[in-house]
Amino acid sequence: MRPPFRLSALPPTLRALLADPPLSTSLTVNGWLKSVRAHKNVAFAEVSDGSGGGLQAVWKGKGRADGLTAGTSVQLKGRLEKSKGGGQAVELVVDETSVLGECDPETYPIQKKHLPAAFLRDHAHLRFRTAQTAAIMRVRDGLMRDWHDWFEANEFTFIHTPILTSSDCEGAGEVFSLAPIYSDHPSSSTSSSMGSSSSSTPSASRDLNSTEDPTAPSPASSPALKGRDTFWPHPVNLTVSSQLHLETPTLALSRAYTLSPAFRAEPSLTSRHLSEFYMLEAEVAFTRTLDELLDVVEDGIRAVLRRLMWEQGVRAERNRADLELIAHHQNEGDGEGHQGGISDSSGSDTNTDGSTASGTDFEIRGERPPLVHILNAANRPFKRITYTDAVTLLSSAHEEEQSFVHTPTWGEGLSTEHEKWLASHFAGPVFVTHYPRNLKPFYMLPSDADPSYDPPTHPTPPKPKESETATDTDTVACFDLLFPGIGEMAGGSLREYRAEQLGRAMEAAGLDKEAYAWYLDLRRFGSVPHGGWGMGWDRWVCWVTGVGNVRDVVPFPRWKGHCKY
Repeated sequence: MRPPFRLSALPPTLRALLADPPLSTSLTVNGWLKSVRAHKNVAFAEVSDGSGGGLQAVWKGKGRADGLTAGTSVQLKGRLEKSKGGGQAVELVVDETSVLGECDPETYPIQKKHLPAAFLRDHAHLRFRTAQTAAIMRVRDGLMRDWHDWFEANEFTFIHTPILTSSDCEGAGEVFSLAPIYSDHPSSSTSSSMGSSSSSTPSASRDLNSTEDPTAPSPASSPALKGRDTFWPHPVNLTVSSQLHLETPTLALSRAYTLSPAFRAEPSLTSRHLSEFYMLEAEVAFTRTLDELLDVVEDGIRAVLRRLMWEQGVRAERNRADLELIAHHQNEGDGEGHQGGISDSSGSDTNTDGSTASGTDFEIRGERPPLVHILNAANRPFKRITYTDAVTLLSSAHEEEQSFVHTPTWGEGLSTEHEKWLASHFAGPVFVTHYPRNLKPFYMLPSDADPSYDPPTHPTPPKPKESETATDTDTVACFDLLFPGIGEMAGGSLREYRAEQLGRAMEAAGLDKEAYAWYLDLRRFGSVPHGGWGMGWDRWVCWVTGVGNVRDVVPFPRWKGHCKY
């Protein structure tokens, strides 16, 4: 058994106190007042410290709670007694009150009333004060710890992958490029831009080339632009995925994973996309078949969900309580941003192709028990279907019963509406495998190199157009994992582990092999069959909690046109 890590110098949280309340014992409680109700000779307030436990405080006597308002931070000294009212087992009878921080009720934005999601996003620095956002953050934390436990139990090594990179893993070109900007203050030095303290104002706060300022220096002469081409000898971007870097330790440690931020400069303004998001990514060496990889992914997801639903312990019980709280707030539509478990109507789901996809169709709430979607996914094996079979199924549905905005066509990507339809059709998560090579990145292993691959026996896809090559109808050993109400939750593949074939794939993709020489080295020196996958962490939290928009499960969401903090 592991030794306890609790720091004795820290006082117990409200959750810990309420788990085993010391009745009639003098104690001190710190927290924020969520509501205050004053009567003639008694006053009541709900106190919370963010741990997930709420406590009713009682002041007996006239005027003892005067001046206390919602949002005020306090230190209360008193004793716990059995509650005479309903709704709570114990209450704190207050003997002494210390106000730590006042809160003006006239200007405090987070009142106990209906607050639209868009309003809370615009006050992201304060929305943690709402019960629902606090619960979402605790669930996000608990899910992370559960995944860490699963990876540790299966002997994966956690890797801190870089955020700055010279590679574009996905090859889509939707990257944020970086260049150092030095302060143009006369007293500044190069070192100040590297993190040392300086009183100068960064020149990044203004446009040096703005036509509105005729005195602005030219790019060539501006001190702010010195070093733009010399700090790094090549372009550097914010990472879009940790996959390429994660393969490096995997080919020495066998199993590696990371939970890291990723950045994509895509203009999609949907309930599923952010410019800055987190990815849970893993790589496994000595994986020869796609089915082996799918087994690993499915086992991890279902193991975490089973722990969430059935494990006895502080974390699991806290997560379940928070999920119930989130569901209650959503189903009641009490104003914390998520009415009925769906996203708000503050904007349409606009995709890069100009089409729209509903952001209000997280079909996992309704009148059903709030955790039924988790129970179903934990209990049922995930369906597996090839891309070709999926297109056939979608085409039949399109002709007979369902009118899709985008006609399902072999050789084209599945749209969000197709993905959601498939997950709904199979009433749960579904793996779609073996996509055409032209839809996927260069590093994926061709399907015919997977010894378990069984080519389809039904009618083959249409012949290539004249503008296509014969290889355009090849498929690769990959998958997308689709979830109801979300669409794509995760994706992965077997990796091309043969140096010669990988080099040809790079050339076909138009990549500079010199820039990826380090990646080719992994295949030149002791390469092994391997595969990996990545899951959108924020979408995962959305699905588990039933919240309809990724902007509401991220502490400080960034999307096109919005980076407030």
